Amino acid sequence: MVHLLVMTDGRHRLAEERSLELHRLVAERLAAEPGLVDRARQRVEQWLRDGSVARRWADAWLEVLARPLAEVTLMLTDPGEPARQLRQSSPFAGVVDPHTRWAVWRRVREEFDRS
Repeated sequence: MVHLLVMTDGRHRLAEERSLELHRLVAERLAAEPGLVDRARQRVEQWLRDGSVARRWADAWLEVLARPLAEVTLMLTDPGEPARQLRQSSPFAGVVDPHTRWAVWRRVREEFDRS
């Protein structure tokens, strides 16, 4: 049973590392395209209308997205637990193109396997 727990924990950490790296790319894009924050805000508002994401997370995202751009990017790249939880339901899905996303997934996996 312990082996299963360790394996599950490893997969969870891998997913978190991938998410963090993808959100680092989003943060870089925001510098060039601040309008992406408006798109993210619209997505969160849609979540609130259709209930597709728990209100707690949607409200938290609206609070983050109301901050200055520098604070938004800091949250996106924050390795702390509150930011990790928030990134699990990201309104920035689709900002990173599929080819880049898969390259990040592979690279992070390789780094994870080496550690």
